[in-house]
Amino acid sequence: QVQLVESGGGSVQAGGSLRLSCAASGYTSSTTFMAWFRQAPGKEREGVADITRAGMTRYADSVKGRFTISQDNAKTMVYLVMNSLKPEDTAMYYCAATKRYGLISLSSSNYDYWGQGTQVTVSS
Repeated sequence: QVQLVESGGGSVQAGGSLRLSCAASGYTSSTTFMAWFRQAPGKEREGVADITRAGMTRYADSVKGRFTISQDNAKTMVYLVMNSLKPEDTAMYYCAATKRYGLISLSSSNYDYWGQGTQVTVSS
């Protein structure tokens, strides 16, 4: 099992920045991808960014150039730095992990472990 705990959400004005953190514990050595997802009220959960153990990253088009995902050397912390925030970035943000191999898509169906979420609110 892998346990994930997010922190760092909050309220910010448009154009501002936030850094989300995700602390992973348990059998983290077997995880292959870590990711951030978000879900706004009335909308489906969408992938924001993911990172492999080797450090390869991938981003949703809506956040490219504004968000950066990273991890620590121990692979027990994952971060999401969010710059130039927009009101449409408002959502609950979730950290997720998977042990699946291969070229998996940034889809919630590919992730088995989830944190409880942290709220990000961007006002105009």
